[in-house]
Amino acid sequence: MLRGRIALVTNVEHFVGLPAAVELAAQGAWVLCHDKSFTQSAAALAFAERYPELLVSQCQDPAELVAAAVTAHGRLDIVVSNDAFPAIRAAVDQARLEDLRGGLEEMVVAPFALAQAAAPQLKQQRAGKLLFVTSAAPFHGLANYSMYVAARAATNALARSLALELAPFEIQVNAVAPNFVESPTYFPPALMDDPETRRKILKNIPLGRLGRPDEAAALIAFLASDRSDFITGHVMPFAGGWA
Repeated sequence: MLRGRIALVTNVEHFVGLPAAVELAAQGAWVLCHDKSFTQSAAALAFAERYPELLVSQCQDPAELVAAAVTAHGRLDIVVSNDAFPAIRAAVDQARLEDLRGGLEEMVVAPFALAQAAAPQLKQQRAGKLLFVTSAAPFHGLANYSMYVAARAATNALARSLALELAPFEIQVNAVAPNFVESPTYFPPALMDDPETRRKILKNIPLGRLGRPDEAAALIAFLASDRSDFITGHVMPFAGGWA
């Protein structure tokens, strides 16, 4: 259980952010949620009404997000960098560098900046959990998706490096690496509703189905708990046996 823990989850309306935030709250954590889509106060208010157990921040600066959590409760125990970006299909000789830069900004620079902002507080406490939601794609590579795979691989490597760097401070750093998980970003209904397309996708998954976001959230909650204190530096595939 996570009773009394203070957590921060980014991009909560995307990928597995919301299920993770809800699961952390269900286990007793105070959860501060962030999302770039909360550009209007009405969006944040609607979210708050739907999920009263979660708090919403419209801050875009990582340092401000960390400060908001620390100001409210004096500490920060769990940081979940939940990052998503469309996997753009393009052969290397046809790829646009602006798409590569966009992916790197969202999937590498953003989580690095969040870790940079949170590290001083976690080091001062000599305790904390830093979790990156990435992808299992780098385990195999994906033809024509080199931009996406390269960006995800960078953040997987970031998790391993930060685990070594922060271990002396009793901070555990891990990455949850999904693939084939239900998500409008990667598997929109228009794609999955086509029987032939769905068959082609599912045949790649040994378990024969897409993973559920709440299943990914359960893994994130475990890694955020005391039960994972001896686990650090791991990139954990969550891909139904594909990786």
